[in-house]
Parts: sequence; C-alpha cells; structure tokens
Amino acid sequence: MTSLAESPTVTNVADPVLAVRDIHVSNQVDGREIVRGVSFELTPGKVVGIVGESGSGKTITCRAALGILPEHFAISGGTVHILGQDIATLTPARWTALRGSSISAVFQDPASYLNPSIPVGPQIAEVIRVKKRLGRREARRRALDLLAAVHLRDPALVYTQYTFELSGGMLQRILIAAAIAADPRVLIADEATTALDVTVQAEILDLLADLRESTGLALVVVSHDLAVVAQLCDEVLVMREGEVVEQGPTSQVLYHAEHPYTRLLIGEHEQYGLDAFLDRTEPGR
Repeated sequence: MTSLAESPTVTNVADPVLAVRDIHVSNQVDGREIVRGVSFELTPGKVVGIVGESGSGKTITCRAALGILPEHFAISGGTVHILGQDIATLTPARWTALRGSSISAVFQDPASYLNPSIPVGPQIAEVIRVKKRLGRREARRRALDLLAAVHLRDPALVYTQYTFELSGGMLQRILIAAAIAADPRVLIADEATTALDVTVQAEILDLLADLRESTGLALVVVSHDLAVVAQLCDEVLVMREGEVVEQGPTSQVLYHAEHPYTRLLIGEHEQYGLDAFLDRTEPGR
C-alpha cells in the first residue's frame, strides 16, 4: 500500500486523539434532549463502533464531535476534545483548520459530497493544496498516490474521471481518499458502506483496516449492521433513543450481551451474516 508518511508523529500512543465525555445534545427550539450521556475515547489505531436503529442518535453524536450539528441543535452538556483541545473553545477559523487535518469524515452518499462538474482527482488535489499548502504539481502527485492507496486501479485514469463515470464503490474510495488527504488523526465513517453490495462493502472495510494499521488512523464506525462493527471495531456502543444501553469490548458485547435491545439487534442481524462471523471468531476456535 502506498505510504502516507506525512502523518503526524504520535508523542504518546496512550493519549486520546478524540475524547467524548458525557455528551448531551439538545434541540434548542423545544429543549428536547436528542443525545444523553454518550462517552468514549479514541487512541491512535483504535476503532470504536456505534450501532443502533435509525433515530437512535448515532449520527448526531458524530456531528457533535465534528462541530457540524444541524441548525437549532447544540451540545448542552459534556465535552469533546480533539487532540486535547476542547471544541467549545474553538473559533470558526480554528475549526476550519482542524476539519480534514485532525478529524475527518466519510458519509453514506459520496455523490452528495463530490462536485459532478469537476473530475474527481482535482477535487482531491484541491483539498491537499488548501490543507497542506502544496503546489499544484505536488498536490496532483499526492492525489494520485492517495487513489492508489485506496486500491483504485489505474489512478491516472480515475484522476480524470467524473462522478457519473464511476461506480458507487469507486466513489466511496474516492471520498475516503479525500477524507485522508490531509492526514487526519481521526476518521468518522458514518454508514459509509450501507449502500454498497456485500463484496464492495467487504473491500471498503478491508481498506479502513489497512489505513488503521499503516497510519495509526483512529476510526469511529457508525452502522446499523452489527456484522460491520464485529469485523472492524475494538469497542462497541449500542445506542437506543439517544442513550447508550450497552458499551464494551466488541467480543464482550457480541458474545455476552446483557441488554435486551443488544440481544434483539444480534438476533435480527444473524440473517445478514453476523452468525457466520461469530462462528469464525468464537473464542477457542
């Protein structure tokens, strides 16, 4: 895999790159709490999964960490620290500097985040020019390296193509390339594989695992699919109606679920392959 050697040096691998502590998110119009008391920490290379049905608060939690909550929503309690910085103290300019370079995100529909009127390669190169302050030639070279790093065949061709010329799986890889272009320490993947078929989904998950191992990238993986979380995550948060109902190491949560809702999710997802995954990874096998 292409080296992304420009990643920042970690001074202490035990220091969290993202710390979410007892976060509450409220609708400022009616005062209703949407998220209540979510906490987790990410150290370099760690992967935390957040699972739950639609409306459980998964995406709102991540948007709070990214500082991009919808209008009229705000953090009403708790703290979020990125590389030790309390996001409540950040100016808009500082937020702009942090997004992409320290924390980045990949969402479900890549076409919504890519400009259809510009080839995909120059869009990645522009991120590099702005965030890394490189010249056009060097930014293009690094964009090509990134397209290779996300396992796209013929990066030079893909660089010149438009979104309508590319498959959903290819677009998701391109969005990942753009998200890691400025060497972030944290990547939030919010339902990043949901719209993909099973084979492409597995390839994207393998890609994220490769990035974790090669760069020390810390990941938050948001999914309604427990099989996805089982494959990639060290720790799992199970959310329901804005609260975490169960949290712990992935093996503990999957093999020894305590909350009825977690057991329900496991039962519902067995038909999608979770049972096969558990059979392969059962302790002692």
